[in-house]
Amino acid sequence: MTDLWPLERPLEDKTRRVLASNRSALQDLPEPWLRQWDSVWLPVACWVAQQKLQIGGVPIFGIHGGQGSGKSTLSQGLAKLFRAALGWNCVVVSIDDLYLSHAERQQLSQTVHPLLATRGVPGTHDAELGQQLFQQLKNLHPGDLLAMPAFDKASDDRLPRSQWHQCVGPVDLILFEGWCVGCEAASDASLQTPVNELEASEDADGHWRQWVNQHLQTDYKAWFAMLDRLIMLKVPGMNAVLEWRGQQEQENRRNAKGADDRSMDQAALIRFIQHYQRLTENALQNLPASADLVLELNSAHAVHKIL
Repeated sequence: MTDLWPLERPLEDKTRRVLASNRSALQDLPEPWLRQWDSVWLPVACWVAQQKLQIGGVPIFGIHGGQGSGKSTLSQGLAKLFRAALGWNCVVVSIDDLYLSHAERQQLSQTVHPLLATRGVPGTHDAELGQQLFQQLKNLHPGDLLAMPAFDKASDDRLPRSQWHQCVGPVDLILFEGWCVGCEAASDASLQTPVNELEASEDADGHWRQWVNQHLQTDYKAWFAMLDRLIMLKVPGMNAVLEWRGQQEQENRRNAKGADDRSMDQAALIRFIQHYQRLTENALQNLPASADLVLELNSAHAVHKIL
């Protein structure tokens, strides 16, 4: 296909050749993405590497995208590529691993709003722990060991510390991926009208969405301010999110690590996705203006435009 890259070829030729020669590190990418190696993913990798070198230190790159867009796949692929090609210790931090525990969210559902029993929206993560984690990663010395939280979606709970991710310092680059990474608070006026049946029937007075928005204005704003660059995987819309998130749910059941299975059937998944519709649609409209790199995805899960 035609090269979609809109900018000058980034990075000096030697480093580009090294990255290009390590394509095998990305063999786990989905087939539509593998077909776009030369036109999309090699240039993206070069851009990230170039930006990292310009920033210096241990930069944090946010990777935003609607559920099922491929944030985790891209993050893990880039981490493998940079390790194989450049020897960088690239750490992937998923915002999902920083969810509050099942018990903590049950408590919120009783004291603040019933909808907060469901993970995902701002306020259901430990944003303070996330900020501390970034500082700890940046300050790791050679040989230092850091345990990073891990969350099991099938059991809907944080895993015990014995099953947390292990990181050995020093760190060269942090990739922070999540569906709401980089999202900004909405205007108060925009919160007045429900966007779906969930909001209309279970948040009629708007208390839940106002509480979520308040967290975006405060602790999440401070958290996301730690990002040095932001990449957006722009999904086609909510129908694609539902389809792709359904595929993820099947994968979650196959990879379950927790003791309890709280995975969702189709009806539960449809209700689940409605929790994220407002912020997803707001991001689709507004985030491209502030993201440093936007990769627009089509319904076939391939990139059709880069901004």
